[in-house]
Amino acid sequence: MNTVVISNYLKLKSTLYILPILLLLAIFIFLYSHDSLSSLKYVVIQKDYFYYINHHLGQYPTFEYNLTQIGDASIFMSFLIIFIIYAPKIWEAILSALLVSVIFSFFLKEIFSVPRPPQILDNSSFIIIGKATAGFASLPSGHSITTFTLLTILMFAFMPKDFKYKILWILSIICIGLIVVSSRIAVGAHYPLDVIIGSIIGYISGISGIFISRKYKIWNWVNNKKYYPIFMLLILVCGISIVLRLINENVILFYLALICLLISLYKISYVYFKK
Repeated sequence: MNTVVISNYLKLKSTLYILPILLLLAIFIFLYSHDSLSSLKYVVIQKDYFYYINHHLGQYPTFEYNLTQIGDASIFMSFLIIFIIYAPKIWEAILSALLVSVIFSFFLKEIFSVPRPPQILDNSSFIIIGKATAGFASLPSGHSITTFTLLTILMFAFMPKDFKYKILWILSIICIGLIVVSSRIAVGAHYPLDVIIGSIIGYISGISGIFISRKYKIWNWVNNKKYYPIFMLLILVCGISIVLRLINENVILFYLALICLLISLYKISYVYFKK
């Protein structure tokens, strides 16, 4: 499996940056043409779309609340930790990509300082699922960045060779990603453009992580069994964190993540201690 992933990653070219940059440019031109570059006008121009999406998706609170947890890096990575054994190259890309995504998320949120829906809108006018997320960190959506960062890495890791299957695979990943990130609107945490821009930045972070891991060998130790205890410790910490969250919230996805962590801990421990 790791050989396939490496082969797929080696095929990627820097031209992959063209489309996301054009999309971001198109969004900028749209906002500029509607005089909506200020944070207040940015909210106003999409407020109706936010209400519409939030109202319809918010009718399924349990499903949407579970879905939005996937954008939590610790939850999503719980499902991917098993690749440490079978495709460590994926984790080399993930570690690089997450560093890029954190930098993007932190600085862009600080620069734009867009108020979240509960911060500026009447909270009784839309659906809030879970704890209301107030503050001025709406743009871009961090959950959307994380979701598309990891999905992009997986998309290119297992890209089919046949063209028609390749198109189907890409569209499937994009659809899954959009369904997940739309939950941020459903729970009342973000506006539509927050998740769209966050998704595009996530894609950029994902391919950047692949290129960085391909050029620089800073994460090669991931493939060395003697460092497995690091991941075993990481699994235990994540597991404890999820158990603590389960005490307060009975979320199905947390149980699934915990099961994946336990399976991964067993497999990694078995490989590490095997003579």
